[in-house]
Amino acid sequence: MTPEPTDFDPAARAAAATEAILADLGERRHKAVVVDSPPGAGKSTLVVRAAGDLVDGGERPIIVAQTNSQVDDLIVRLSTAHPGTSIGRLSATDYRVPSAVQECTNATVASSVGDLAACRIIVATSAKWATVRDAEFGWAILDEAYQMRSDMLLQIVERFDRGLFVGDPGQLDPFTVVGAERWIGLPHDPTRNGVTVMLEHNPGTPEHRLPVSWRLPTTAAPTIAEAFYPFLRPYFIAGTADGTRSLEFRTAGFGDTDLDETLAMAFTTGWALHELPRRHVPRTDSDTIRTAANLAARILDRGAIGTCEHHRAGRVLNADDIAIGVAHNDQADLIRIALARTGNPHAARVTVNTANRLQGREFEIVIVVHPLSGRRDATAFHLEAGRLCVLTSRHRQACIVVARQGITDLLDSHPSTDPVHLSVPAKFPDGWEANQVVMSKLAQHRIAADPEA
Repeated sequence: MTPEPTDFDPAARAAAATEAILADLGERRHKAVVVDSPPGAGKSTLVVRAAGDLVDGGERPIIVAQTNSQVDDLIVRLSTAHPGTSIGRLSATDYRVPSAVQECTNATVASSVGDLAACRIIVATSAKWATVRDAEFGWAILDEAYQMRSDMLLQIVERFDRGLFVGDPGQLDPFTVVGAERWIGLPHDPTRNGVTVMLEHNPGTPEHRLPVSWRLPTTAAPTIAEAFYPFLRPYFIAGTADGTRSLEFRTAGFGDTDLDETLAMAFTTGWALHELPRRHVPRTDSDTIRTAANLAARILDRGAIGTCEHHRAGRVLNADDIAIGVAHNDQADLIRIALARTGNPHAARVTVNTANRLQGREFEIVIVVHPLSGRRDATAFHLEAGRLCVLTSRHRQACIVVARQGITDLLDSHPSTDPVHLSVPAKFPDGWEANQVVMSKLAQHRIAADPEA
């Protein structure tokens, strides 16, 4: 394990953790190294640096990511950080090369490993690596490793001798559309994440933790740590100091007190709960959908200015800096329609997606439609701690939650009906407890709203 630093200098703590990780990579006796990383702690930065160090040491590592967008992002970052190293992008035959990858002069795209023989680093999705049968490598770096099911890891593990597993244990587990009841509790359960299964079969594997979140502001890091990473407290902190980041508007409010009051709360404290009247509604509740869209449009209408360590003089935020997170695809579809109807010409460019697709991404301001809003019950899906963790940890400046009143009462009255299985460790942190922590924080930043006012 990474030694716990005695000082509270974020940069020094992050550097010490990274050096300990790279030192273990150089130990030939380790077949694997695991790095747990909270939101915004620099997973991709570590992956890029580790790949470069392995190349400098004479290795030819491969990188395994979980989605094509993750692969494309890594290609760009590797190309920028290591301009003198040839990078390979292993892809499907129908892959369309995005412009950002095309601009990487030291990157080569091919559908066969043989065509990338000259490349020192090769990057592909786990699904693509599972199709490769005729190549072996010394090292693999597995990015977002907790998103990979153990059956997928089993398909690719013969491609490499040693692995660096980097991921976030607090976010969404890998999922399957096939019923998995027959495997629950068995040591060969293929639906469990690959990191957990690997650790069970390889005791003594070094485990490290990146201790600093460079994404979350000081207003958010303590709450996210308490709710989703209690095992990291008090060694999980924000990388920026109080007052480094701030938000303000160029124009005054428009007279809609609910929306402007919510934005004032979020811009001042980093959090806001825009609470609509209590009512049991379908998940496509029109008031909630419209409110989320109107909040995003109002931010653009009033010309929000963000100040941070990268823009000390401030800059005007645009639609690309805002995201709206939801639990279901139909909610996302309706919010996109609502954004187009707000009258703001740029609102349609606001990112709207489910937690599964927002995982790994970063924005200045995030608006969240709470998964439990307006519900009569608290199902395992809507109570999932990882889902709420993703939705509430994408922001650098502020998080606004839109919800119907009554979530806390629902949590208090909801009995756990999930079956208990032998040989299955309890989920930690528990979704019920994590939701209670977040709602307790949001209660301090609550704005009671009336959609019909």
